Amino acid sequence: MISVQHISKSYRQGKGQVKALDNISFEVLKGELFGLIGPDGAGKTSLFRILTTLLLADQGIATVDDADVVKEYRHIRQRVGYMPGRFSLYQDLSVEENLQFFATIFNTTVAENYEQIKEIYVQLEPFKKRLAGKLSGGMKQKLALCCALVHRPDVLFLDEPTTGVDAVSRIEFWDILKRLKADGITVLVSTPYMEEAAKCDRVALVQGGKILSTGTPDELLKGFGQKIYAAKAASMLALLEALKQNALVKDAYPFGEYHHVILKEDRLDDLVHSLGMPDLEIMETSPDIEDCFISLMSH
Repeated sequence: MISVQHISKSYRQGKGQVKALDNISFEVLKGELFGLIGPDGAGKTSLFRILTTLLLADQGIATVDDADVVKEYRHIRQRVGYMPGRFSLYQDLSVEENLQFFATIFNTTVAENYEQIKEIYVQLEPFKKRLAGKLSGGMKQKLALCCALVHRPDVLFLDEPTTGVDAVSRIEFWDILKRLKADGITVLVSTPYMEEAAKCDRVALVQGGKILSTGTPDELLKGFGQKIYAAKAASMLALLEALKQNALVKDAYPFGEYHHVILKEDRLDDLVHSLGMPDLEIMETSPDIEDCFISLMSH
């Protein structure tokens, strides 16, 4: 459904150029929920704008629904829904007016496609007369999703849809995406939250305009290939500094209430002895997508 082949994009900055995308290639299958996972500045938004025909790549070929993003942009604009990272609806129009406006753009009506958005819109309907600018973050995201779905797109592009919303709204949003996928809509979603990778069928880990790795969440975790330990002490800062300076440690970094530690050799007892911290707690743990991402970045 989506094919990206050797896409590159640079921007002029001062007297030089910054490469936002560097020879990016991947494919998204029909009906798949595919995630682009990476921090701010990784190139996700530039790629989304290219795939939704809003930006031209410097080189490479991309197709959406078998249509070339340059030559057949009119077809693509009719068949995709796009929800940009920044809330971009008309804040001085009501919920109802925004939805009607976007339906009109695509030569349809809210009534004609109400079943497509009903599950989401029922949560907004009590506030349909409220100005979009007066909605909470979670409600704004739901309204933006309704506007992106009102014309029944085949492909949905969501650029960091859960950034800036509360934890409950994030969970609800991903539940909605799973149901859209079950309806046959292909979803390409970007997020800086590593834990959201597990909610996707497949993911691409992106940093500095490059794809570090692609696969299912399970494939990425199985490919980690290293033992990882969780360490904790009364002074976490002193512990981190001691770990980073220890000759037995390959890598150490903060991870929630623990520090994650990777050893050069499997010599945990020697590490504990060399640290000499009586309050040290350390145990083997399971890696997650963030561990994979950090490991790939270090290479």
